[in-house]
Amino acid sequence: MPALTALLTAGWIAAQGCAAPLGWTLQWEQPLPRQGPSGQAIGGFSAIVHEPQQGRIWLLSDLPQAELSAWTLPGQRSAPRLLLQRPIGSTDGEALDGEGLVLAGDQLWIASEGRRTGDRPALLLRVNRRDGRTLQRVPLPAAWQAAPGLGLASNAGPESLTRLSAPGEPLQLLMAAERPLLQDPDGQVRLLRWWWPAGRPTAAEPQASPQGSLQLPGPEPWSLTDLLALPRRAGQPPRLLALLRRYSPPQSWENRLALYPLPQPGAVASPLQSWDLQQAGLPPENWEGLALGPPQANGGPSLVLVSDDNLNPLQSSRLALLIPNPPQACLDHP
Repeated sequence: MPALTALLTAGWIAAQGCAAPLGWTLQWEQPLPRQGPSGQAIGGFSAIVHEPQQGRIWLLSDLPQAELSAWTLPGQRSAPRLLLQRPIGSTDGEALDGEGLVLAGDQLWIASEGRRTGDRPALLLRVNRRDGRTLQRVPLPAAWQAAPGLGLASNAGPESLTRLSAPGEPLQLLMAAERPLLQDPDGQVRLLRWWWPAGRPTAAEPQASPQGSLQLPGPEPWSLTDLLALPRRAGQPPRLLALLRRYSPPQSWENRLALYPLPQPGAVASPLQSWDLQQAGLPPENWEGLALGPPQANGGPSLVLVSDDNLNPLQSSRLALLIPNPPQACLDHP
């Protein structure tokens, strides 16, 4: 999460005696182009990060060619404009499936989804932000790896990556599966915390620790498509905002937001609140990316979302901005 946005939002939260949102309002929604400057197809956007210092957003594509792109942040009357495209190269030419993104200085951390095959493992990747080179491939713990009756299901995660640590604290990342691991109960998705023993990322591999699970709505099968660790007051435990989706063939989508406490290792957290995003005016789509957006005029928070078109002509890549309702609501502890 960008440090400036987090500090602004945390400062606003501390100054308010506010409660969590009763709902959400769609402020604007904008389509993204289907082709780049040279006519190549672009899309498959699976993660979004807002960089307030530069007034831009970064989008990660989960297409096989794996690409990071920067865009201007649009508004109600201004369309998004493509600023740059940066291919992400693996160390050995393997196909990547980027689903989660964290910016950390001149480096990127990316969650790459797996397929339960030896040539497509799920990974945590460290990438050079300037040229897109993959610097480090970190395997997931054994419980997440493919084995008979165990591990991530094919094309089921890891689906998200968020910065768990506050600005100024040693980097910690939080990863989530999209659906339950094969050995887990229905409706529960695992979390995995990544941390560095020396307190800062180096060439050494990070350590992974279980961080409990989140209980998804039921009984119908929802999946977790992105996770955002929210700014917090000093002394308060982190809370998580989850972007959830449900798909019904041939082309029907439902979308929700859910607020969770950060579960303790071994525990299962139930949602504190949840919201139907179609009631907020968001069109039903394959919304995959969620990030803290620019502060409102009153200093309050906002959320930016991106949808993944899967290069399907029946779908579209879109950006959207949501603000809490009522406007003085906050995203953290009342």
